[in-house]
Formats: sequence, structure tokens, C-alpha cells
Amino acid sequence: MADLDAIVVGAGPNGLAAAVTLARAGLAVRVYEREATIGGGSRTAELTLPGFAHDVCSAVHPLALASRFFRRFGLAERIELRVPELSFGHPLDGGRAGLAWRDLDRTVEGLGRDGTAYRRLMGPLVARADRVAQFVGSSLLQVPRHPITVARFGLRALELGSPAGDLRFADEEAPGMLTGVAAHAIRRMPSLATAGTALSLTAHAHARGWPVPVGGSQRIVDALADDLRAHGGEIVTDVEVGSLDELPSARAVLFDTTPRALLRIAGDRLPDAYRRRLRRFRYGAGAAKVDFALSGPVPWANPELARAGTVHVGGTRAEIARGEADVAAGRHPDSPYVLVAQPSVVDDTRAPAGSHTLWTYTHVPSGSTLDRTEAVIRQLERFAPGFRDVVLASASKTAAQMEAENPNYVGGDIAGGAAGLRQLVARPVFSTDPWRTPTDGLYLCSSSTVPGPGVHGLSGYYAARSALRHGFGILTPPSLAPGS
Repeated sequence: MADLDAIVVGAGPNGLAAAVTLARAGLAVRVYEREATIGGGSRTAELTLPGFAHDVCSAVHPLALASRFFRRFGLAERIELRVPELSFGHPLDGGRAGLAWRDLDRTVEGLGRDGTAYRRLMGPLVARADRVAQFVGSSLLQVPRHPITVARFGLRALELGSPAGDLRFADEEAPGMLTGVAAHAIRRMPSLATAGTALSLTAHAHARGWPVPVGGSQRIVDALADDLRAHGGEIVTDVEVGSLDELPSARAVLFDTTPRALLRIAGDRLPDAYRRRLRRFRYGAGAAKVDFALSGPVPWANPELARAGTVHVGGTRAEIARGEADVAAGRHPDSPYVLVAQPSVVDDTRAPAGSHTLWTYTHVPSGSTLDRTEAVIRQLERFAPGFRDVVLASASKTAAQMEAENPNYVGGDIAGGAAGLRQLVARPVFSTDPWRTPTDGLYLCSSSTVPGPGVHGLSGYYAARSALRHGFGILTPPSLAPGS
């Protein structure tokens, strides 16, 4: 008889989502985590100065209110999520900026002569944001439940994913805004994958907003862990799993790891053909992160940007595309794209009174050992003159250091694998059940599986549902609602 029903290796959001789902089905579940603290990239820590709380990787959570898993889990009832009125901003030279307010009408008004074109592009998707979330949050091999919405989304992705993607606009603000969101995909652009990222995340920005957890991303992880323990699950930290032989016997083992780690741990338990397919899984460019403790708010040239939870810094559509092309070619851009989060705009628990935390990362070639602090500061100074004067302290991690801290970030790839169109369909392999390996009882539940990167818990949830069906004969997933 097995010692446990299920084991989960890795206590990131996906691993914990899987564990919660299995435990709520009445199974005996244990989670193993290599670090002393749980959460993976969704941890919060003092990285610069005492009293300044910084998110270790993920900071703003567009999918926290859109994910089917988190909506069923009732995340917004368990923790406090504050939604900035200004979802994201995009500064341009001369104090100009594209402003994506939660209110689509207000956004359209601010875009002047491009407002009508922006509404025609985004309005139908915003009105059907839940259907968009259902489509992009599931396997692309499934028959879509809302084919008309999928068609609308696909036609717009074909437009934005082409070199002519900004032809409907006359000015630079609207295409800059969409390109800044597209760059979340960490890919050469334009492409269908980056266009899909821009459309889905921007639809969420106007439909429900991009929330910030009060107290940090750790609150999401803690809510999952609390629910797991309340349903009998265990979490064991400070244990690095090197082989399946090191684990107690269990009917199902789920890996919140990359395919590379699965290969290392499972070894010859996996069939040769499947191992070959996993070895072909490609990892993307890296991220170099810089956190700042600030004596005051960022002195943006456009003062409206001080209200944004997220700011995409990098200039025009063409400038960002050039920078991402440099990264894809193995070069460090002179004028990099910088993703900026300002959590203390809506969460005053992040820093001492009057002070602020600032979270940034920029894209770099895989495995880069270059500290990008100065490059990030220069780019911020371009759109926020005097930024250096408010910096009290900073903490930097190169892409190589990101991987050393979290082996799931291969070469600094925080997406768990290149998020190109092919690898969003075949993630990690081409299958209608990509979470299930050919070996009985072994499953992959990380962001290296469908639906891909982001703090949404869906990869873990889908993997757990697969394990429940195939390993335990449980066809109806359990309720995830608070109090159930």
C-alpha cells in the first residue's frame, strides 16, 4: 500500500493549486519544497532595506481575478486585492503617455483621434473578457466553447502579430501601449504569441483590472497553503528531491518543475521517446531583476503615471521591438524594455510612511551574468528625470542568479519555457492531456505545461484533475470554494 495518495514536488502557485485540488478530493497529499519558504517566484521578502517588502518575481496579477482556478478558489474573498484605477501606463518622450484606465471609455477619451480605433480593437474582447480568459486559459487543442469570441480574438491577433499591426492608429500612444503589454511574452515581435499576450492581458486590464495583493504576492501563496493544511495536506520545506527513489511511495507524483528537472528526477522511469520530446523543449530569454527602495514616488514626467500599478518603459512600438530583437539575437539592448510595478501606489504596507518600493525587470539573453541596474536606471531617468535622487537602495539579480535561486528559471527564463505559438500548443508535448506523462502516476503541473506562464494556478489545477481521473477514478473535480 502507498504511504501517500499524492506527492507534489515544488511549492509554487501551480504546485500548491494541484495540492489543494487533490486534498479537497479527500486524498492524503504531501508537498516537498527545496527552499525554506514556499511560493517560488510568488514570495515576498525584504530585498533592499528593512521595512521595504519586495516581490521576489511576480508582483502584479492580471490573472488573479480572471483565472478559472482562482475564481473557484475564491481568492478575492481570502485575501485583499487592490485594483489600481490606472491598470498600466506607457510613457513616451516629451511627457506623453498612453494610459490604460480600468474604465475603457476613459482610456478611449485619452487616446484622442485613436480612441475610436482602440475601442473597435479592444471593445468586443473587453465585453467578453470571461470568454477570452476561458479560451487562453485552456488547451488550444480543445474545441472552443465560444467560437465567435475565438474568431474575434484570432483576427485581431493576426493583425497585431504582423508588421502592419499599428496601421489602424495615427499616433504613438495606442500602439506603444499594446506593444508594452505584448513584451510580457519575452519574445521577438511582432508575432502571434506576443499579439495574443497583448490582447488577453489588455482585455483583463479593462474588464477587471490588474490587482495587487495587499502585503505582497506571498499572500496568494499563503492562502493556498492555509487551505491545503485545512484539508489535511502537508508541506515539507528544505528538501530538494534528486530522485524518485528519495520519495515515499505514492499513487501519483506531480512535478511543479521544468521538463529538464523532471528528466533529472524521474530518469529512466520515463519512456525514451517521451524523454526525447522533453529534451527538445526550448527555454526562452532571461530576465534580470532590479528592486528599489525609494524615498518618495517615481518623478514621472507625466504625473498620471504615478497612479499606475504597472508601467511599461521602453519608448515606441519600434524601439521596444528593436530591443526585444536584440535580446533574441543574444545581445543586451542599449535602450531596454523595462517592466515596472509600483505596488505601494495602492498598498501602503510595502514601505515605511512616505516611502515606496519599486519592482523592475528587463529582458536579457539566456544565462546573462550582466548586472542591468545602471541600464534600468538610465531608462527610468529618460521618462522620470530625477529618479536617481529618490533611490535609497537597490538589489539586483542577473539572469544567471535568477536560475541559481530558482532552478525552474532556466537561464533566467521566468516563463518556464519559451512562449512561442508552437510551445503554447505543445507545452511541453503535443497532447490533449499534456500534464500526464506516459508513466503511470507521474504528472507535470508547472508553467511548462498548458496554459503557460502567469500566476493563475491553472496548470496545477488541470494536472490535478488529470491525476484524479486517471489515478483515482474521480471524474468530478472537488469544490474549491471557501468554507467548503
